[in-house]
Amino acid sequence: MKNKTVKVGRNDPCPCGSERKYKKCCLGRSTFKPKNLKALYAKKYKIKLKQPKDVEGIRQAGRLALDTLDLIESEIRPGITTDDINSVAHKFTLKNGAIPAPLNYRGFPKSVCVSVNEIICHGIPGERILQDGDIVNIDVTPILNGYYADASKTFFVGKPGSEAQKIVRVARNSLSRGISMVNPGNTIGDIGWVIQKYAESKGCSVVREFVGHGVGFDFHEPPQVPHFGRKGEGIKLVPGMVFTIEPMVNLGEKDLVILDDQWTAITKDRSLSAQFEQTILVTEQGFESLTPYDL
Repeated sequence: MKNKTVKVGRNDPCPCGSERKYKKCCLGRSTFKPKNLKALYAKKYKIKLKQPKDVEGIRQAGRLALDTLDLIESEIRPGITTDDINSVAHKFTLKNGAIPAPLNYRGFPKSVCVSVNEIICHGIPGERILQDGDIVNIDVTPILNGYYADASKTFFVGKPGSEAQKIVRVARNSLSRGISMVNPGNTIGDIGWVIQKYAESKGCSVVREFVGHGVGFDFHEPPQVPHFGRKGEGIKLVPGMVFTIEPMVNLGEKDLVILDDQWTAITKDRSLSAQFEQTILVTEQGFESLTPYDL
């Protein structure tokens, strides 16, 4: 993915987040003032902007997340259990000197989330056996040297049917479109707006209850990043912000049910649901994915 740039008009709000006009703030400066911007976003939004050393730490954790997903993909086939997937991820994470962030997080009992078919997210690995034609989302978050990176993909199990192909395609494209809106001066609302507009144009729906989030120093940080919304609304994006974009897209209606385990979220109408997720850095030129894979 290529970085994108955005033109800011003289009378537009300054991308640094000062709420002043661009011409009276950062116009003419080659870069924003990182110390001022860092203090402003910490005070106003509780957002911790990342410095270059932090970005590199998250990037390394991101490489491990992608390696974990690649390994899991090589193991996915009809007949294995979702707990088999958990075991592969858990062992690989520890082998590489990292810690699986989901394990024991607010009581979650496993090292990855494995969500099959109608499960939207937070599927707890167990005895469920993958069947030919299933789709399965794997969500991994390693902690490496104190830094977190978060990524997920939805995979086909065996030969997918037409509905499975559709929902996976729409979810993948939804993430791509969301990422394309990441530029200094754009807003969080721009991300959700473009995702919702695209997914609904394909006859699908976007889950409201679960959103993207800041990440890097902790598993979940400000800001929240909804995958629906209005263009131009929300916090302005500035360099140093790191957050996930992870649209959960349903083939049917957006409504969900939480199972008795208090974690597993499923579609209320039992339609298929798919998700793709990457950890994104806002740069001065546009964006960088810290968990990059082709979309």
